[in-house]
Amino acid sequence: MRETVERAGTATRLLMVSALLAITSYLFLAVLLFTAVATIIVIGAGALPETVLLLRRIAGVKRRQIADATGVPVPEAYAPLTGGLQERIRTALRDPGTYRDLRWLFAHFLYGLFLAYFSLVVWSVGLFVDGVWCGLLRRRAVVLPLVGRLADLSVFWSRTLLEPSPEARRSADLAARVAELTVTREGAVAAHGAELRRIERDLHDGTQARLVALSMRVGLARRAYDTNPDMARKLLDDAQDQAEEALTELRHVVRGIHPPILTDRGLVGAVRALAAGSALDVEVAESGLEGGARAPAGVEAAAYFVVAEALTNAAKHSGSPRARVELARLDRALSITVRDEGRGGADESAGSGLLGMRRRIAAFDGTVDVTSPDGGPTVIEVELPCVW
Repeated sequence: MRETVERAGTATRLLMVSALLAITSYLFLAVLLFTAVATIIVIGAGALPETVLLLRRIAGVKRRQIADATGVPVPEAYAPLTGGLQERIRTALRDPGTYRDLRWLFAHFLYGLFLAYFSLVVWSVGLFVDGVWCGLLRRRAVVLPLVGRLADLSVFWSRTLLEPSPEARRSADLAARVAELTVTREGAVAAHGAELRRIERDLHDGTQARLVALSMRVGLARRAYDTNPDMARKLLDDAQDQAEEALTELRHVVRGIHPPILTDRGLVGAVRALAAGSALDVEVAESGLEGGARAPAGVEAAAYFVVAEALTNAAKHSGSPRARVELARLDRALSITVRDEGRGGADESAGSGLLGMRRRIAAFDGTVDVTSPDGGPTVIEVELPCVW
């Protein structure tokens, strides 16, 4: 009997919360009526998107309640309300999720209150009947289990009304994907602009300055050639040094755009060269990359710069003498893992280069997962989609 009462009590709590939500939806009807009138007379049309957002929050409360009761979440499928006012109003009116939530709202107002009220009637009868039948005669309870069935019925009806159709789910996924790609594109454009400014600054401050100095020394040597050959030879020697320095600067700039070592040695060889030149003792492990098909050049370059940035961060901030780089070929992706046993606590907002890394990887629709608890270790896991 005690177990039966406990199960019925749990179901009753669910029904009471559902009834409270139904009463809240009754109050929401006044907001809905005001929004409808305001939209019709145009002056209050701006309230429509906010009302739809409020409706989504109320439906979201019910979805969470169902998920808590059953352990199975109810998916959402909404078109994002973004853009200007007219676009938001148009999206709110055309979104099937709006009418799905409204249908649930009106239906739930009826069955939510009815089932909660009926559960109280079942309790009043069940305590007496099952108290005798189960408590005294030691038989299975027959009335109070109906409360659990009422709660299951409430969950079933709500799930049925709130569950989006496959078409609506695909449309919502597509809209979310478009929004994600828009943000990704903005990040890629920002990263591209920053890279162009860096290249321009390097060319202006380094290569261009040395080429100007080279041109001046060649001009002075030409003027001094007839009158002072020794001075001309010295100027030409200086000009040769300037030319070599300009070439070094230019190679540095080119390496920042696309490292030539990637073309010569491939990704694994380039990463091993990075490891050899690092201040840390770096172990490099690869799986499925040596001797096989290579990833696209852009993907290899992104992976190379990720490893370079991660090793630089580890050398500067981790305090660890060692690091490990793992490269792996997946079915349709390239996986990079960089791990150090340092102090941890990596902070993306502290200018550690992680934000730039995320932007670079996001441009390829990849993922970056950084795990860096205090005390270490710091693990950076990157996955870059690619076709082999």
